[in-house]
Amino acid sequence: MLSENIKTIRKSKGLSQEELAIQCHVVRQTVSKWERGLSVPDSEMLITLSEVFETPVYILLGENIQEKKADDLKAISEKLEVINLQLAQRKERRRKLLHGLFISLCIGTVILFSLLLKMGSPYLNWDYKSPETAVMGVGLHALEWLFVRLAPIVILGAALGTVFTKRKVS
Repeated sequence: MLSENIKTIRKSKGLSQEELAIQCHVVRQTVSKWERGLSVPDSEMLITLSEVFETPVYILLGENIQEKKADDLKAISEKLEVINLQLAQRKERRRKLLHGLFISLCIGTVILFSLLLKMGSPYLNWDYKSPETAVMGVGLHALEWLFVRLAPIVILGAALGTVFTKRKVS
């Protein structure tokens, strides 16, 4: 019992055999013999061990001390709880950001589509004899053509994204 208790308490205090030996003013082999049950510390040494371990002598001499596994599990569960909370906060921030982006995409697409409708097609009145305006007119026409065909898909996708990223009420 004593040998197991010395070893268990030493490890729980984070001491090596060498460190314990230095604090007790003995050699490391003496501590090793105590822990293996090959020798027993005298009464004065028990008091010294008690002071080093900050543990009463009767606990050193009592029944075997079990390592505190429950405290380890509790510490791990608390750390996991903190990590889960951080992950949930990160997920919520990401959801809010995506929700805002989808709403902005819907609004931006509708505004741009409205502007294109209101403006008509100004490039049709351009002078295509000039190379600069001809290239710009063709480029603008291509962009408008592509946008008009893609805008309904973009609005539908953004609207669905807005719905799916909406916060679920529990």
